[in-house]
Amino acid sequence: MEHARSFLFVPGHRLDRLPNALASGAHAVVVDLEDAVATDDKDAARQALGALLRTARPPGRAGLLVRINPQGSAAYDDDLAMLRAAAAGQGLAGVMLPKAESVSAIGEVALAAGTGVLALIESAAGFDARDVLARAPQVRRIAFGHLDFQLDLGLAGSDDQRELDAVRLSLVLASRRADLPPPVDGVTPALGDAGMLNEDIARSRRFGFGGKLCIHPAQVAAVNAGLRPTPDQQAWARRVLDAAADHGGGVFRLGSEMVDEPVLRRARLLLGNATAEDWPAAP
Repeated sequence: MEHARSFLFVPGHRLDRLPNALASGAHAVVVDLEDAVATDDKDAARQALGALLRTARPPGRAGLLVRINPQGSAAYDDDLAMLRAAAAGQGLAGVMLPKAESVSAIGEVALAAGTGVLALIESAAGFDARDVLARAPQVRRIAFGHLDFQLDLGLAGSDDQRELDAVRLSLVLASRRADLPPPVDGVTPALGDAGMLNEDIARSRRFGFGGKLCIHPAQVAAVNAGLRPTPDQQAWARRVLDAAADHGGGVFRLGSEMVDEPVLRRARLLLGNATAEDWPAAP
């Protein structure tokens, strides 16, 4: 989850699509029990997913996340009970918590699932708590649900989403302050519009996002390529790590740059993102 660039959603009531999703090249596949599943279908979707998590071998669940329903919703407690019963942390990459607004909910979800949390910022309350949420020890990364965020604030929205520029930068800063990997940007809902997808990916990269949510397998390859570290970034990371190996630890100077542990972590993250291809194993 920390290195993943593409997060592909699969509706929780259509687990028949899971093998194709895992074979799509997406770095993470997110089984969605929230927005993709109608209220009347949530129980059946939850039961089917619980059965899958109890029986699937851990290698087949590599790169697999679950988006549960938000705290305060009627389905939230049932989702947590399913995760506890399924011992989901054994091989599950993480749980996505939508409308994340409190550290208590993050801790509750992590305890139930036995795994880390991807905190989805989708409301004014979540944005207001962004630094607190990012610093929660169970949070592995934060993500931006911009469509729900626009609804929560009553924003009309625009194709270029300029009204969200300050929000995106704030989420990148919150991730950096918490020493998290770069955050994950929201979906491109316009299926079949390659131009808009590429524009969205370019914006995500400009603002420092390291991943993007996908709603169709056809979006995965463009996201993986567009958010991959550049050759210059990869060359810098290799120089830093090679020099660190020669120095044997501690702070040192490389050219005009002082290299310490945060710089080394950045280099490792860049190379991890550069080589993280075909993460999900076939079930």
